[in-house]
Amino acid sequence: MIDPEFVLKARLGWVQMYQATHNQALTCRRCGISKKTLRKWCRRYEEQGEEGLRSRSHRPHNLRPRKVMPEHEVLILELRRTRRLGPKGLQRELLRLHELRFSTRTIWKVLHKHGVSVLRPIKRPRRSKRYNRPVPGDRVQIDTCKIGQNLYQFTAIDDCTRMCVLALYSARSAPNAAHFLREHVLKELPFPVQRIQSDRGLEFIGLDFQDALREQHIKFRPNRPRAPHLNGKMERSQRTDRIEFWATIDLKAPRERLEEQLAAWQNFYNGERTHSSLNSKTPNQRFQDS
Repeated sequence: MIDPEFVLKARLGWVQMYQATHNQALTCRRCGISKKTLRKWCRRYEEQGEEGLRSRSHRPHNLRPRKVMPEHEVLILELRRTRRLGPKGLQRELLRLHELRFSTRTIWKVLHKHGVSVLRPIKRPRRSKRYNRPVPGDRVQIDTCKIGQNLYQFTAIDDCTRMCVLALYSARSAPNAAHFLREHVLKELPFPVQRIQSDRGLEFIGLDFQDALREQHIKFRPNRPRAPHLNGKMERSQRTDRIEFWATIDLKAPRERLEEQLAAWQNFYNGERTHSSLNSKTPNQRFQDS
């Protein structure tokens, strides 16, 4: 670091040489400085004397407040430790759980600041080319998964837009599946459903569900046995529900509270959560573009 007193003497020498010669070009050539620099220090010397030749702080008078506060850093680090989420996953959870909007770059800076290591990518086999149905409602995948004791989630997801519909029931049964189709899928999806695709579970093969399909003139396409990959979008959606939603919910809460939280998650999934398979768009945006 250069000694401030040495810098002060050098500037004072420039000013004194100019005062002795009254020749800007000569002074600048001998001192190796520009005319603008010479005029600056001469003006300060005339106004403040030698004190005016000292370097001034460049710190701005008004500093922008910090966007990420210490308590925000604690939230980011806690989510990373307990959920092992990357910057994009942390960005979504901070928005959903705490209504905090941070860019992935800002989140990464926090992780780097605290020495958090990079998550190692999972080695996956080479995948075939992803396909999508071109029209919303052309194919809707439907399935169920067990959440807890006497608690099952019925899920429907549109093949084109990835828009989902969720509901809770106490059992896997054909009457519940028919009720889910009539009261949730057909009423909550903003487009007509042409075809339903599912596995061969008894709740979908049963007469109540099949009668509901015939009433609405909806085609039914069951997958062949032992082929869950044919309902791949559904499997991925249910995995997301378990990791990002049910992992944060107290299953001992009253049924009405669970249904309210599930409805809020459905709205977030369709309207706020971006999908890499949709080029970082939400299902609602994909529907508007279709």
